[in-house]
Amino acid sequence: MKGAGRKGRKADWARAYRWVALGFIFSKLAVMAVNAVTFPRLRPRPVPAGSPRVSILIPARNEAHNLPRTLPGVVAQGAHEVLILDDHSTDGTGKLACQLGARVIPGAPLPEGWFGKPWACHQLARAATGDILIFTDADVTWGPGALGAVIHELESTGADLLSALPKQDNRTPGERLLTPLVDLVVLSYLPFPVLKLPFPAASAANGQLMGFRRAAFERAGGYELVRKEVLEDTMFARRLKGQGGRLTMAMGGDCIGVRMYSSYGESVRGFGKNSLPLHLNSRPLMTLAFAGHFVVYTLPWLLPAPALRLLRLATLLERPLTNLITGRRTPADLAEGLLGPLTPLLALPVYLRAMRRQVTWKGRAYKQ
Repeated sequence: MKGAGRKGRKADWARAYRWVALGFIFSKLAVMAVNAVTFPRLRPRPVPAGSPRVSILIPARNEAHNLPRTLPGVVAQGAHEVLILDDHSTDGTGKLACQLGARVIPGAPLPEGWFGKPWACHQLARAATGDILIFTDADVTWGPGALGAVIHELESTGADLLSALPKQDNRTPGERLLTPLVDLVVLSYLPFPVLKLPFPAASAANGQLMGFRRAAFERAGGYELVRKEVLEDTMFARRLKGQGGRLTMAMGGDCIGVRMYSSYGESVRGFGKNSLPLHLNSRPLMTLAFAGHFVVYTLPWLLPAPALRLLRLATLLERPLTNLITGRRTPADLAEGLLGPLTPLLALPVYLRAMRRQVTWKGRAYKQ
């Protein structure tokens, strides 16, 4: 009888575990379904006649390996000006950017109380003359009609800040392991309609492309508003909304793309920089997040219980569905779903790196 009782309790625990884990996964899938319908997508458009002057602004620190691939597409957009802030590069970034048609501004020394990217963007904003300021990273590619798409989205929504999710360009097995999680996090945790709510906490942004109306940008305080933030994009969006500003986001589609990292190691270093701020600067919360994802996605594959078959199947769905929504639909893109159960283990080095009291990025050290 005791043995039967123990088996019964184990079965009860297995059922409870299965339904809680399935509830978590299916709640994320529900958010993805909402975003598949409501999340805007940029579509190529000509720059409208009589549109405001646009400054495209690129902070660059040792980006000579990216600029030949990305800068010609930016210059070809027909913006009023394309400015690059050469942030003390040692690889010829500034000279190359000049050759490719951009105006280059030498970066001033990093002052006390500022982090690198906000300081670079602050200098770019001071030098820009446009009525619309579009900050974009040096690894972001702009396709034909991208500028028209961004202007159209800003004008049609009346937003003060438009942020885009560029389509991921992942080419090697190593960069496929973690990099696509950028899209998964946004599309499975943030229902797009929430951005329209007036609460600052209901904010998000992606620093790979941030397009501002200049008046709203200056009224908010510019990048001085987030001068000492690693997660400067989301914090800027949150504080802008707190001042009454309006936000919107869009998927890059065929207009805006990015190749963020070229290897698993680069992904670990990049995500390790942002993970603690994403978890509200709470190491206990970050630990809980890792444990929860391990229990939901990895543990079902380590337990022999037949009752977990549906849960195992569910762990394979999120990544391919995210790729379908963002337009990444090759067989290799869809096969990333097989990584679902391994993702918590692949992300473990990211969590360990983020636990440190100091992180380094592009040769600079930041306390956290």
